[in-house]
Amino acid sequence: MRVSRWSMGATIVVTGIVALVPQSAGHAASPRVLRVGSWHGIKGTFGSIQSAVDAAHRGDWVLVGPGDWKERGDYTTHKPSGGESGWAVTIDVPGLHLRGMNRNRVVVDGTKRGSAPCSSRRADQDFGPMHAGSHVGRSGIVATKVDNVWIENLTACNFLGQGNQIWWNGGDGTGKIAMGPYYGSYLSATTTYYQASDPAATYGIFVSNAKGFGKITRTYASNMNDAAYYIGACPDCNVVLDRPHAENSALGYSGTNSGGHLIIQNGEWDQNATGIVSNSQNNDDAPSPQDGACPSGKGPTGTASCEVWRNNYVHDNNNPNVPEAGSAAAGPVGTGMVVAGGRNNTLVHNRITNNKAWGILTVPYPDTEVPPSAIGQHCQGGAPNFDLTALGMTGTVPCYFSDWGNEIAHNTFSNNGGYGNPTNGDVGDISQPAPEDPTATGNCWHDNTDTGGPLTQSPSTLGTTNGSCPAPLWPSTNAVEESVLIAEVSCDSQLLFNCAPPTGVPAQYPQTTNVKLKALPTEQTMPDPCAGVPTNPWCASAANGSGGGTQGRGAGGGSGGLANTGLTVGLPVAALLLLTTAGILHRRRRTD
Repeated sequence: MRVSRWSMGATIVVTGIVALVPQSAGHAASPRVLRVGSWHGIKGTFGSIQSAVDAAHRGDWVLVGPGDWKERGDYTTHKPSGGESGWAVTIDVPGLHLRGMNRNRVVVDGTKRGSAPCSSRRADQDFGPMHAGSHVGRSGIVATKVDNVWIENLTACNFLGQGNQIWWNGGDGTGKIAMGPYYGSYLSATTTYYQASDPAATYGIFVSNAKGFGKITRTYASNMNDAAYYIGACPDCNVVLDRPHAENSALGYSGTNSGGHLIIQNGEWDQNATGIVSNSQNNDDAPSPQDGACPSGKGPTGTASCEVWRNNYVHDNNNPNVPEAGSAAAGPVGTGMVVAGGRNNTLVHNRITNNKAWGILTVPYPDTEVPPSAIGQHCQGGAPNFDLTALGMTGTVPCYFSDWGNEIAHNTFSNNGGYGNPTNGDVGDISQPAPEDPTATGNCWHDNTDTGGPLTQSPSTLGTTNGSCPAPLWPSTNAVEESVLIAEVSCDSQLLFNCAPPTGVPAQYPQTTNVKLKALPTEQTMPDPCAGVPTNPWCASAANGSGGGTQGRGAGGGSGGLANTGLTVGLPVAALLLLTTAGILHRRRRTD
């Protein structure tokens, strides 16, 4: 869900970590290796990441030695324009590989020069260049409207304002797709600074307006006031988000108007206010709605759904004391997974435990926003000027998105619903379709189990009435229970009204008292940072796959990283991505 405004068309088989070959797209010369800083006492030829990127050609590699890299491209060669966030490192070279030599010790840092790495002091924060008398904010590493950019094996921190730490930007806010394939691995993104009155870190790892194929694997993000991970504005996203770990954010994952081929798998989501959230929204992340239906053919589970959340561990998302802003603050605290106004998604084989409101919740999304006129759409896929009477409320909203056609199956639950309100428990379902959805089917719930006893569900008849697919629309057999569920979800989210107790509404949920940030843990670094890299002074035998370095060592190219690491566990980086339909890497791009 977006602050201040709050799809794989071919069959793809993934057999390992991605091995795209960006230099193959029209680049005949051998790729070069541009080295920033020092590694094992051998100096590179560039003193900043941005200067190396500016010197790079299509298909080149930029390797970065350990250091606290306070990049300032937004103050020099890449100044921001009217109101756009400043970008510390701008990648506008297609096919570029940007790789740190150690994930924990190569730190791209948004704090001021001369400050400690990722300092938490307010005086050390940099809110960006000035424009029209105010700070424009900053983002960290931004690949902008170019294909086949790899970003790997580094940490980004403390980019505030627009606040994207690592961003693949295919045309944010335009309503158009202008980016194809991309890849990220062994990345960490966090902030050590938050004050409600100041610009904040908003997203850890962010992808917008990209059609893929994309893969992001073995990453960590925390302390974001919107979402640790975001993938949005892509009707057919063609992406796999694999092995993410999201903590201490308003939302662990947010997917606004994202769908089609999109897989979220093997992740851990904990200590957020809300875990994984996908929603339809009437904003500039066009086009709406969020729809996981396959553009053609069958999805990974054999149905017509191609957005799949599977094999995730979703636990202890009960934290009200996280940074939060905008509509992300409306995520219902204490909830593991939420589909809000989304359709045709599959949630399967997840382990969901210790979420005190609901384990999984499917709900409509009454949107109070109107997109800018330049987007050229209003309430696409939703019901405009919707009367809230059907939800037991008064008034209207500019756009209403109902949720339907989602399948929730074979998930394992335990110890959910600890807040103890009447409908809290493992699962909850509100499906109030609008007249604009004449073909809508209900959400189906089947083969879900609670290891501690009977599955707790609201409405209590859900497993009977909606136990097979396709399911009927939300049952109205228990109007009292249904109205209580609506009231409790509304009270928890506070999207449409302030429900601070006492209000007479039969629910109470924790409110923010004192925001606390989580320290960045040492994470697994790439086992061999020279894997796949052309031979160069840092990787003398890289062509033979042996690399040129060992874990946790190297001479600094700056003031030093956040932490040392001795981790050597991990899979080889180079593996095979099998694209079974020709041309997926070279589809014609749409332009703004």
